[in-house]
Amino acid sequence: MKYIGQLTIILGATFLGELLYALLPLPVPAGIYGLLLLVLALAFRLIRLEQVEETGDFLVQIMPVTFIPAAAGLIPAWPLLREFLLPIVTVILVTTLLTFGVTGKVTEYILNREEKKK
Repeated sequence: MKYIGQLTIILGATFLGELLYALLPLPVPAGIYGLLLLVLALAFRLIRLEQVEETGDFLVQIMPVTFIPAAAGLIPAWPLLREFLLPIVTVILVTTLLTFGVTGKVTEYILNREEKKK
């Protein structure tokens, strides 16, 4: 029963994100609105982490499985994608390295900031 409650909170934030997407004329995906709402609710302590942590961990663990249908959907488009393979791989490599770098720097900053508080 606990997991149903946690999933309800997460899906509620997702639904509110869908509503914002429909109401606001901004080019922001609905999922981003939902994540932002959930992060804000956690930051302002409207929701405690314990209220969504276990279900959130589970959803993160199964996330790779959710990409299988999208990847399988690309198989019929292979003749079109083949000519763009080098640019696609280049973009994937560059953005992955940038993501690693930015994530590392943000983590360093947060850890240093916490050390200074002690």
